[in-house]
Amino acid sequence: MKRFGLLLLVAIGCFFLLSKKGKQVKNIGLSYITTPSFINEEGATVSERILLPEGFKRATYPQNSFSEYMQQYALLSFEAEVINYDGNPYFYQKGHVGVLDVSVPTHGLMQCADVLIRLRAEYLWEQNRKDEIGFNFTSGHYCSWKKYAEGFRPKVNGNKVTFHKTASANSSKENFYKYLDLIYMYAGTISLYDEMKKINTIEEIEVGDMLIYPGSPGHIIMVADKAVNANGEILFIFAQGNTPSQSAHIIKNLNDLSINPWYEIELGETLAIPTYTFGEVKFIRFK
Repeated sequence: MKRFGLLLLVAIGCFFLLSKKGKQVKNIGLSYITTPSFINEEGATVSERILLPEGFKRATYPQNSFSEYMQQYALLSFEAEVINYDGNPYFYQKGHVGVLDVSVPTHGLMQCADVLIRLRAEYLWEQNRKDEIGFNFTSGHYCSWKKYAEGFRPKVNGNKVTFHKTASANSSKENFYKYLDLIYMYAGTISLYDEMKKINTIEEIEVGDMLIYPGSPGHIIMVADKAVNANGEILFIFAQGNTPSQSAHIIKNLNDLSINPWYEIELGETLAIPTYTFGEVKFIRFK
């Protein structure tokens, strides 16, 4: 595809080390690049922060849809660091162009899949679609917010899960986040992959869909923006959480600095992102 502009890569005795397929990077040389030409440092949302390459148009979605919700998600200031659950900065600060304005619980449970679960659950809560909030445990058992709010709690015995009414009814926002803590404990990339709809073509992928490697450990990232040109070429922006539990953030594309932070991808191929390499590009979608 056509490339846009030139970016300067400054090597200062460092290099970017990619991981083996499906493995997390353990040692990373810091990559220093000039401010990307597709970044508006003053942008306060995903779509405002990320500028379009020449000839591309941003995908548009119905008002109040999950896709629009993610495009308009608030970002912290451009200088914001990725912060771990313990309050300390993540050791690698050169892989992001924006930090989502979402708090990081101090318990450390909210890792890569959990961040995306939270974004989806909070969206449904804000849209007053609370009865739709629910996720499968890795065992395959469905745990809904509705039943949790009614006082039902799981009893877990290996892969066997039963639910019993052991608490008083409580539909508060505080209890909602306790419910999410439970989901973080028993759901993950494997349960999301087994539960969610699979996306079979690049053209079908929309904002809010997720690129996933299901495993223990696995990894998952979410499409936070999408752009298309007249030739049908499609570019994507990705957001991720990580392990250890940390700030959700918009990632750079260090593989192709001419379109950074946009990504051009192919299903079934490998994809390297900062701190991780997906052995195979495959997507799922929330119900």
